[in-house]
Amino acid sequence: MKPEIGRPIPQELGSVHFIGVAGSGMSGIARVLKEKGLSVTGSDRADSEVAASLRDAGIPVFIGHDATQVGPADTVVVSSAVRDNNPELMEAKSRALQILHRSEALRWIMQSKTVLAVAGSHGKTTSTAMLASALYRSGRDIGAVNGGVISEWGVSSRWGGDDIFVIEADESDRSFLGYEPSVVMITNVAPDHLDFYGNLDAIYDAFEAFARNASGAIVLCADDEGTRHLATRLAGAAPVITYGSDAKADLRLVDIHLGATARFEVSYLGEKATCELGVPGRLNALNATGVIGVLLCAGMSLAAAAAAVGGFQGADRRFQFHGEIGGVRFFDDHAHHPTEVAAALETARSVVGEGKVITMFQPHLYSRTQYMAQELADAFSHGSDHTIFLDIFGSREDPIEGVTTALILERLAPGTSYEFEPDWDGACALAVARAEPGDIVLTMSTGDLYQIVPQLLQAKKAHDGVDDGPA
Repeated sequence: MKPEIGRPIPQELGSVHFIGVAGSGMSGIARVLKEKGLSVTGSDRADSEVAASLRDAGIPVFIGHDATQVGPADTVVVSSAVRDNNPELMEAKSRALQILHRSEALRWIMQSKTVLAVAGSHGKTTSTAMLASALYRSGRDIGAVNGGVISEWGVSSRWGGDDIFVIEADESDRSFLGYEPSVVMITNVAPDHLDFYGNLDAIYDAFEAFARNASGAIVLCADDEGTRHLATRLAGAAPVITYGSDAKADLRLVDIHLGATARFEVSYLGEKATCELGVPGRLNALNATGVIGVLLCAGMSLAAAAAAVGGFQGADRRFQFHGEIGGVRFFDDHAHHPTEVAAALETARSVVGEGKVITMFQPHLYSRTQYMAQELADAFSHGSDHTIFLDIFGSREDPIEGVTTALILERLAPGTSYEFEPDWDGACALAVARAEPGDIVLTMSTGDLYQIVPQLLQAKKAHDGVDDGPA
């Protein structure tokens, strides 16, 4: 189901059933509706930590799809990944129930709120988490819906009692064009979701339309070629504030120190402030600078904004630390686009010191692999000391003939150290056999590879002869 931009949303939802409730965006919306007092149920194709978390919040989650699971629902919420032949969607249509795209359910939640929206081809989940946690830490009882768990909260969303509502605005299906934000932040614009858009010009058109929906201000990254081009298309739109290390940026990132955490200074209109995050990485520092820009637009001083962002603990699956065994540290990251992959590997390099970065990568989507095999190969050739590649995670897509992980492998630079092992047991064995004290093992995918982490830790314990205990 595709979103119908601008379609009027119903006044009442009644009882709500989510098809694909454990999805990154869907779960957060379901949780907020439950907090608002609505009766909420959901279903998903497989059980997961997210599904368990929703059950803990009082939301029944069915595993598998069956028409009977729609139950007494008045409204059914779907994402673009739900296919027309889904039995629950077919049941909802046969009963003439209200059927909403997830973006419409989010619009219903945000009615009468002042919306701060974060978008971009990558980096938006972390930036949204930074913005929401900074406002909450500053004393605002804000609401939020993010595409990933905000580590400080342990959940991806909350209703909140404040007028301000923070969202991650997803561009993948153009659904972000239905929002009416006060302030938008756009981290970057790059070729992605080409299966939907077809070409880069269509992506620019969508981001331009999204930016023009801002009533208060537009915060753009001056370091990104895509957002620099977008800025040239925004004549007559809301005022634009640029951020980054570029000398022409309005809000400048200066004097950055990388290591276990990112510490940096920002400069704006002759004032300076220092910020130190609780997470590493140059990209995190850059995104934090953009978030400070949004906080300035929301009325904070530079010093207060930098202090609120400081100490940010991250978003789950964004270079998330999972343990150290035998001197080997284990991290997980959702990176799947070549730019994200390169940034995650850069962060790993800044943390590992003299050790090696050993990466386990599960490509995401057949179309993305087909379009971006060379860029992915370049990122691993230059950023990873050794990479273990797995099969493609197709997600919403059917296989494309001739598109396999081999498209990446055959484009790796000569001399690149890698192995292909689609079996998870085999992949874990290869990783722990190669890892030495001081190294990092980094699992990387936006598919289901994050579920391998407990198995990987157990494999390392078995390899080292360590008794079962905390990692």
